[in-house]
Amino acid sequence: MRTLVIIPTFLEAENIDDVLRRVRSAAPHVDVLVVDDSSPDGTADLARETGAEVGQVDVLVRPDKGGLGVAYRAGFEHGFERGYEVLVQMDADLSHDPAALPALLARIDAGADVAIGSRYTPGGLIPHWPVARRLLSRVGNAYASTVLGVKIRDCTSGYRAYRATVLRRVEADATRATGYGFQVELAYRAHRLGATIVEVPITFNDRVRGESKMSWHIIGEAMSLVTWWGLRDRLFRRTRPDVRPGDGAGAPTTVNLRTAAVPAATDGTAIAEGDVETASP
Repeated sequence: MRTLVIIPTFLEAENIDDVLRRVRSAAPHVDVLVVDDSSPDGTADLARETGAEVGQVDVLVRPDKGGLGVAYRAGFEHGFERGYEVLVQMDADLSHDPAALPALLARIDAGADVAIGSRYTPGGLIPHWPVARRLLSRVGNAYASTVLGVKIRDCTSGYRAYRATVLRRVEADATRATGYGFQVELAYRAHRLGATIVEVPITFNDRVRGESKMSWHIIGEAMSLVTWWGLRDRLFRRTRPDVRPGDGAGAPTTVNLRTAAVPAATDGTAIAEGDVETASP
């Protein structure tokens, strides 16, 4: 399947050459899009230079720093317009090891709609984090999973592969979050659509060069949005958007995320390419 790896950047001149070379080595067939928020350190120019050498690299420069969600939305639109079948998110700082790309893409090839590189599924590791950071991350993920009712251990992971058809249905361009809450929002929307979501264990390494973009503002945004989504969907009892009223006998119909509309079974289950998903929230 035609695959585009989207790498958002801001002040990543120290890392961009290394990450592009490692992506090309790990997954020679994929195309790469660097989405740079007009980094003053020349990240975009360095990406172009490395891209000209390793091949299959485009660079999209945005006019200003808009945040992670804004950069990814621009990257997704680029991928949709060019007909890519799989879109991958990953960071530029090498905390996401490009060597894990084949494992993520293999799960999409095997039928998953979303494959998440997970620190908290069995086999996942975060070897260099201090106890306080581990605790904050685990509590945040447990909170998001519980409040939103999703069975995902690592909702905040930014290393993911999506089927483009699913990502279109998720309507990523209508998401609200700009920071790491964007990752939770995409996962939650995919879950509500009935997407098949799997977690692939990864080893998450701290960046070696440059400064982290994480801040208390980003954490606060993510947690406040999670709380709002959970309350909204419970108070207003919003149904999953893949289910629509049927034309006969009260049986619902469901939209197949990969192909087209598919009638649901009379017991309320929907079948999509061999995967059985419950068609009620």
